Amino acid sequence: MPVHDWTRVPSGLFHEFHQSWSVRIKDALNGGLLAKGYYALVEQKVDGPEPDVIAVETKKREKPSETPTAVLNPPKTALTAHIPSDAARYARKANRISIRHPLGEVVAVIEIVSPGNKDSRNAIRSFVEKAVAFLRNGIHLLIIDLFPPSDRDPQGIHKAIWDELTDGPFELPPGKPLTLVAYQTGNGFTAHIEPIGVGDTMPEMPLFLTPGVHVPVPLEATYTATWAVCPEPIRELVESPPTA
Repeated sequence: MPVHDWTRVPSGLFHEFHQSWSVRIKDALNGGLLAKGYYALVEQKVDGPEPDVIAVETKKREKPSETPTAVLNPPKTALTAHIPSDAARYARKANRISIRHPLGEVVAVIEIVSPGNKDSRNAIRSFVEKAVAFLRNGIHLLIIDLFPPSDRDPQGIHKAIWDELTDGPFELPPGKPLTLVAYQTGNGFTAHIEPIGVGDTMPEMPLFLTPGVHVPVPLEATYTATWAVCPEPIRELVESPPTA
């Protein structure tokens, strides 16, 4: 299903879709994508930022590579950026947060960007600081941003996050203002970036559980399932032609 233009509805209505989509992503992960000993939970309180979905590793676990869905090969995305381990070591010397959960260690986080994350400089600063804190704490991160850049993130949310970790150029390709980006930590920081546009089909994106090992998150399938049960008035607003 093509990605919709969610700028056509108020942020509160996107929140309804956001919540439902988070649950479906969590269910897909728990439905066989994660190895035994790994669990996905929605909007769990942790010591630090509150993400949309977290992947927790318990003490009784199998190696991620032992599940048939875990992938050892690097994911194929349109763009990849890497910060070497030496540079990342200095980045990690910044203040770190401690993230724990009653079921075990938080190993990965999924964040779906909402309009409220971009509606002020303070809001986007808070979101970026949260993302960087996860990465510096060794927690892998998948960010889904279906909203175009604003004057507060002129090259998208990834560029705002990456600038906190290293200096380096990055520009969104023409016609692809939305961003899917998976970050892995370990031997430095690596970002796997998939710029997309309204009307595109979302690819699967990697969620890293350990450095070099990821599971594919079925964004397209979960998005389609969420859209199918989205209240009709919201769907009508999203699909309505833009006003002149």
